[in-house]
Amino acid sequence: MTKQDTREAAFLADFASMSSFGATAGGGIDRQAATLPDAQVRTWLRGILESRGFRVHFDKIGNQFALFELVPGAPYILAGSHMDSQPFGGRFDGSYGVLAAAHAAMRWVENLRESGETAKYNIGVVNWFNEEGSRFKPSMMGSSVLTGKLTIEDALASQDHDGVTVGEALEALEMIGTEEAPKIAGYAEIHVEQGHTLEDRGLTIGLVESTWGAVKYDITVKGDQAHSATRMQDRHDALVGASKLVIAAREIADEFLARGVDIVTSCGEFTVFPNSPVVVPSEVRMLMDIRCIDADELTKADEALRARWAGIEEYAAVTIEQQESHSWGANPYDDAGIELARACAADLGLSHDRAFTVAGHDSTNMKDHVPTVMLFVPSVDGISHNEKEYTKDEDLLDGVTLLTEVVTRMTRGALDA
Repeated sequence: MTKQDTREAAFLADFASMSSFGATAGGGIDRQAATLPDAQVRTWLRGILESRGFRVHFDKIGNQFALFELVPGAPYILAGSHMDSQPFGGRFDGSYGVLAAAHAAMRWVENLRESGETAKYNIGVVNWFNEEGSRFKPSMMGSSVLTGKLTIEDALASQDHDGVTVGEALEALEMIGTEEAPKIAGYAEIHVEQGHTLEDRGLTIGLVESTWGAVKYDITVKGDQAHSATRMQDRHDALVGASKLVIAAREIADEFLARGVDIVTSCGEFTVFPNSPVVVPSEVRMLMDIRCIDADELTKADEALRARWAGIEEYAAVTIEQQESHSWGANPYDDAGIELARACAADLGLSHDRAFTVAGHDSTNMKDHVPTVMLFVPSVDGISHNEKEYTKDEDLLDGVTLLTEVVTRMTRGALDA
């Protein structure tokens, strides 16, 4: 076997091992933030990287860093993603990016030792805490704290549905540290696409040029608890009101799509109280979002949804309260990073083109903090957050090869201003 063959076999073997932590019967993983499977996979990753000379530690919000210092005192080029998952999610989302970063960093060390070359920056791997936001809110928590978009106090105080705080969960599993994050000179992330644009176009690599804009809603619909025998005209049914909101969001998306606007609307979390079979619900807590690349159309969709609230309140005899809303516009990645990735892909003979990300990633925080490169590899049929999520071995391996080249050039100062 050639050295490259050996490296590729090692990556695939490690990927199979990584996928065993929190494995589900359907071929996915259930590895939510600060659960036992999350702690186990972090320990496994630590063992791999410490055996190759990396120093591994957690920061105050549970981000896991593995650092290799070849240039004393120099900042780090970080690469990584997240290893937490959605409930019964896919084994590629996030996890691939962490393992790809680990193997890219190990190859970087080997290559420099063999060649005798020097670098301007050191190399590091990061496994961000709670990117998914399935157990604790908000999502992208670890990178939000590092970049100052979320305070450490608010993050540690966030509670799951059982009232367990982030701080308590991290302490219980010994996944919290006292060290600060390293000084960072740049960041790179590779991820499965979570869509089928690359697959449809027969491309191996997506060079992410922008996020979509989004509006996220934290809504409570309040009614009045009653017996399920209560006459319809006497009900204040919170579940009916909440259901009407879900349908309204879908109808708005259909209307915008009909006139050629690329938009998505979702309701991903729905909590009903008291959730009893013979009770008219008194309250529903729900999380919704609208996403669109066009800022004007996103505003119009937001206004269209809000315009329907009064009618829903009247129909279901409920009140709709919005606890919190977050919104952001389409946010571009730096052209220099896109051009660096394009040049690397071209030199390696990998088919590529620019792409958008509809989903959020830790790189969407990091790009506002340091020079950042975001890369995609194809997802078969675009399936994501699902046990059937799949990316072909050859695409995974090409992604690691590209990421290695990207971080190598970044450690030489390729994205210095």
